[in-house]
Amino acid sequence: MRVPVWAGWLVTAIIAALCFPLVPDDTLPAKIYVNTVGLSSVAAMVVGIVRNRPEHWRAWALFAAGVLTFVSGDITYDVTELRLGEYPYPYWADLLYLSAYPLLWLSLSRLGNPRGDRERGALIDAAIISTGIGLIFWVSVVGPTLADTGAPVLERLVTIGYPLADVLLTTAVARMLTRVGNRTPSMRLMTAGAVMMLSCDLIYTTMSSTSEYTGGFVDSGFLTAYACWGAAALHPSMRRRPETTLDVHRIGRTRLGMLTAFTLIAPGLLFLQGAADPAGIAWASIGTGAVVLCLLVVMRMWGLVQQVKVQASRLGDLAMHDPLTGLANRRAFEEQLGAADRPTVLLLDLNGFKAVNDRFGHAVGDELLAAVAQRLVSELPAGAIAARMGGDEFAVLMPAAADAGDDLAVRLRAAIHQPIHAGGQDLLVGASIGIAGDCPDPVEVLRRADVAMYAAKAENGRHRHYTADLDTSTDEEARLGAELRTALDRGEFHLVYQPIVELPTGACVAVESLVRWWRPDHGYVSPDVFIPVAERTGLIVELGEWILRTACLQFADWWRQGVAPYRFGVNVSARQLAEPGFVSLVAAILAETGVHPARLVVEVTETAVFGGGAAVRAVHELADLGVEIALDDFGTGHSSLGLLQTLPVRILKVDKSFVENVTMAGRHAVIATSLIQVANGLGLVAVAEGVETAEQAAELYRLGYRRAQGYHFGRPAMAQISQAATA
Repeated sequence: MRVPVWAGWLVTAIIAALCFPLVPDDTLPAKIYVNTVGLSSVAAMVVGIVRNRPEHWRAWALFAAGVLTFVSGDITYDVTELRLGEYPYPYWADLLYLSAYPLLWLSLSRLGNPRGDRERGALIDAAIISTGIGLIFWVSVVGPTLADTGAPVLERLVTIGYPLADVLLTTAVARMLTRVGNRTPSMRLMTAGAVMMLSCDLIYTTMSSTSEYTGGFVDSGFLTAYACWGAAALHPSMRRRPETTLDVHRIGRTRLGMLTAFTLIAPGLLFLQGAADPAGIAWASIGTGAVVLCLLVVMRMWGLVQQVKVQASRLGDLAMHDPLTGLANRRAFEEQLGAADRPTVLLLDLNGFKAVNDRFGHAVGDELLAAVAQRLVSELPAGAIAARMGGDEFAVLMPAAADAGDDLAVRLRAAIHQPIHAGGQDLLVGASIGIAGDCPDPVEVLRRADVAMYAAKAENGRHRHYTADLDTSTDEEARLGAELRTALDRGEFHLVYQPIVELPTGACVAVESLVRWWRPDHGYVSPDVFIPVAERTGLIVELGEWILRTACLQFADWWRQGVAPYRFGVNVSARQLAEPGFVSLVAAILAETGVHPARLVVEVTETAVFGGGAAVRAVHELADLGVEIALDDFGTGHSSLGLLQTLPVRILKVDKSFVENVTMAGRHAVIATSLIQVANGLGLVAVAEGVETAEQAAELYRLGYRRAQGYHFGRPAMAQISQAATA
């Protein structure tokens, strides 16, 4: 078994560090030993930077320069001591030591926070940790040094400079410790080395001030820090900047325990000094430190309280209102419907809206929807509630005491049929209205209104009351459209995940999220049946939002358990891409679930984007957000190479029709070969779909494919099963 370079270095260097106390202290071999390990660590860092070529190589180079400066201080110290018999403190080595700290601080700050975020809570956490460390240094070193007026000024300044430099370095290390995204192997090694160095510095500084320091295991700690830093640079995970989006605002048990420990430093010092010398307690220093720590904790708690209030208010508003029209949204409508006593429900679907949206763009479509909402509100009787249910569908809830809804339906249709001025155009749209009432079950009354609305659409846009015969006379698509909404309300949908693997190893690198519908009375409904209906009726907008949110929540759960694949894919239809605010919805769900945009792959078909317009704009906006774009079923639609040039596509999914016969000579094998050549030439990742046999997988690998998906590697499965596959 081949041992990785970074692991071989780490084991060798740590063994060397632990064996150092066996070398006679303060001898020439000991000095050569220490400096050899230090210089080797710098060499390992340089090799790691050159070999891995990280995105943020300047920060790594700056860190290597800081460590080299520190090691140069060690060499200067030892050479001076050998030449003069003793080290004349302070001297040139101290200049090198103190010069290394700013370099280390700056590089660690950039490595631990590569995007330059200034999250207030993380800054306060770092301040708490730094204040605790600073208080220890002040009580043990700085305070006594300032009080020692007999020492030369330069000596006192240098003595104070070391703990102050350590406190400065602590601020950077504290940011690294409190950022969840820094949990890559490379950053863990980097943080471990920095913590080891600071701990040994703290021991060295406090023991030197009492003339008790003799090296030994403390020097082993410094050498261990060098070993960790060299391994961090050699580890392949240092190539990419750490992602710090997921859970950056959460205070987990580890962080809470760490902050509690540093907050208790002030009373801890008080007890220690009181036990050793009650008369020598540094009341002013400890008291000041305790006050500062208390204020920082109060600020942190206040920030958390305010953040919770803001998020609760924002989520409450988003959860109950439609941001485009200002009307109640579907959730608010259903809550009111559940609380009402046998109300009457009117469901409205706009006729001709899709044509307006496709021709004039989503901005004009937004204006049209907002204008329709205003006209709805202006016609409502007292006690009635209007809501936007999604897409171009609206609903009105009337109390039980109101009339049956015919008069209101007539007024609403007349108001909507009037020309609407939007985008500099006078636009005409119609409305189909379904009416249902006199039912104690809110879910059922909504389903009945759906059925009546589809019947009204079949009658060229009139209004229609629900009757029992509609359940049997309405065509299958109308019934299925109504049942789709009911299924969404009752939670009959669930997601399954199919692995996308790396060839030839078969390691899972991603999953595709697929929706399934289980009807308790009929069993599974094929996606080929209900997805087209959802797209034609507009329900795909709501269903797609549920799919995206559910997939993101599942990925975040996998991430927390440490079993997440590198990416997960979600299919998006043309109707969703054309929906106003779709990109904002994606961004909001990613922020809500804490998933980094780069982890999400939005899969679109050629047909969805071939016509251009709003769909193409949405794809570009998603790419700007950081989401990866995959062109699904490539080769079955328009197969325009122009799409690959104009769209920010990163992944090309080759349709299974070109894969199933790839092992046989003929057109399909030639096309599969051509597609991988196109993908490689454009720098795209090609994924072969529908791989069902080992022979197909082997042939695809021979042709140059490095990603594949199909029953040979795993059927779509529930989250628990998929989790086992990705572990």
